[in-house]
Amino acid sequence: MSNQQLSHLSESGEIRMVDVSQKPVSVRDATASAKIVLSRETLALIEENKIAKGNVLATARIAGIQATKRTAELIPLCHQLALQHAEVLFSESDSGLEITCTVRTIAQTGAEMEALTGASIAALTIYDMCKAVDKTMRVTDVQLLSKTKRATDKDR
Repeated sequence: MSNQQLSHLSESGEIRMVDVSQKPVSVRDATASAKIVLSRETLALIEENKIAKGNVLATARIAGIQATKRTAELIPLCHQLALQHAEVLFSESDSGLEITCTVRTIAQTGAEMEALTGASIAALTIYDMCKAVDKTMRVTDVQLLSKTKRATDKDR
């Protein structure tokens, strides 16, 4: 792969922030997920709100949403985005919990890093809150599920 195909590298191979100033503003949505593998006993404690640190899913939801808004502070070449929406949802799976994070922005660049960061931080928050009772937990399968771009209403 040549340097010209990597948007964060200049022609001479220097790291750079991509200039999106000439791109049109559009509505951009992104959804990412992460899984946290945990024991049935730990899942029951979470559901019964018996984890000593407090309500695990409420805390993880807030942490995930907050992380979406601070992504540019964590990942050096990300653009600062004003998000119009951020949502973190949880669903039970055979091996634990699946976290889904969806974000929306009206911007000149996509929001996939915000969705990935939100899902990751929500999973890490669950890990942190439950580590005293479950030494076997694992965060896995962090992935982008979808990203879309469409014209804003004023462009239609």
